[in-house]
Amino acid sequence: MLEKNLSKTMSSFISVHDISVVYSNGTVALKPVELEIYENDVTVLLGPSGAGKSTLLRVLNGLVKPTEGYVSSKNIGALTSSKQLRTHRKNTGMVFQQHQLIGRLTTLQNVLLSRIGSYSSLRTLFPLGKNERQWALNCLERVGLIEKALERCDALSGGQQQRVGVARAIAQRPTMILADEPVASLDPASSERVLGMLRDICKQDGIPAVISLHQLEYARQFADRIIGLSQGEIVFDGPPLDLNDKALEEIYSAKKL
Repeated sequence: MLEKNLSKTMSSFISVHDISVVYSNGTVALKPVELEIYENDVTVLLGPSGAGKSTLLRVLNGLVKPTEGYVSSKNIGALTSSKQLRTHRKNTGMVFQQHQLIGRLTTLQNVLLSRIGSYSSLRTLFPLGKNERQWALNCLERVGLIEKALERCDALSGGQQQRVGVARAIAQRPTMILADEPVASLDPASSERVLGMLRDICKQDGIPAVISLHQLEYARQFADRIIGLSQGEIVFDGPPLDLNDKALEEIYSAKKL
């Protein structure tokens, strides 16, 4: 049974309206979901592999098109047209599990790539200006990598590469950040550092973040709110302190009959 904190009074930033996702092979990835993502919250999507975390996260940015239902945002409204979706994506920073960096480029160049979407196709044929370079350097400084600005990304450790990914996301000047299993391939020390930086930056900048994780300890440590998923359904929604044994059994139980 779904446990949900109904006392939340924060303003909604993005809403999911009766979303379901069925893939072309017949796999039901998400059953009908109603959900509000609140401003200034760090929300963690928690659950085992195949629970629907990544699908829900990608629905929030239009990377997966829902079979039914729609997404709306406070700033844009219903994301039902290609123009609205492009605007939403431009304002949404993404942090990926496998970094998605270009190894032969420097960390600075990788961060600057996030600014291309703000310019016309013709303008992107020329180097970005001094102000953009300074902004990218500021973002690298926020993740503790200013001294690595001119090093190739493929020379960095996995944890450092993911911090470049965070810098690239914030360089986009986003109104929301989505992170899909951002520490799945990192050691515990690097994982805590990346998640701590991501949380601190979102709190300092006053922007919401939605992070999919499968590590229970990190969800409890870094989330304001945890949404537990099991087999495409939301079975828990509340603060970390409410994530008790009963809720965990719902999230991680075997297939429901």
